[in-house]
Amino acid sequence: MALMTVDQVAEFLGVQTIRVERLARENLLVPAEKDANGKPMFSEEDVKRYKTLAERLGGL
Repeated sequence: MALMTVDQVAEFLGVQTIRVERLARENLLVPAEKDANGKPMFSEEDVKRYKTLAERLGGL
């Protein structure tokens, strides 16, 4: 399982990092684990599934 940082997820989704942090806080994008600094790390597969779902619902 490949893990992505907040910055990597933001770049992949084309949104700001604050948006990714909000998605994690609201449990819309659930972190797989946290890094040494306590920042969320996301599964690449989960991020891809979220992007697909968001596009189907009308965009990010």
